[in-house]
Amino acid sequence: MIKGVQSVEPGYAGSPKVEVVKIVYDPDRIAFPELLQIYFASHDPTQADGQGNDVGPQYRSAVFYTTERQKQMAEHYIRNLGYGFVKPIVTSLEPLQTFYKAEDYHQKYYEAHKDAPYCQLIIAPKVEKVQKKFKDLLK
Repeated sequence: MIKGVQSVEPGYAGSPKVEVVKIVYDPDRIAFPELLQIYFASHDPTQADGQGNDVGPQYRSAVFYTTERQKQMAEHYIRNLGYGFVKPIVTSLEPLQTFYKAEDYHQKYYEAHKDAPYCQLIIAPKVEKVQKKFKDLLK
């Protein structure tokens, strides 16, 4: 959906393991800070150990970086983002050690289950929000 994003794959990372999305992107077409903008616009970075009704450390807000530059950009972004929230940003920033691919039923879940209540009530509004807010970044 986003220009410059070559692939998106659900999986797990961190300790304890967090549900994550591995994003492969072309930095000549989309910058890492733009990906951070989309990420932080699509969830609540102030909710500790969960997102909405999904509660537990596996649902915590986290950014896993692969380079020192990504770490620095994420730190800067989170620091500046914090000024716009009443509650503190609780997003963890961690080096990516290992990415574990999610089970097959998680792959392209939204595309395969758009009629499911969870997709209609939770995912679709987030997709619509991103599409409206980041029109210039869409394919």
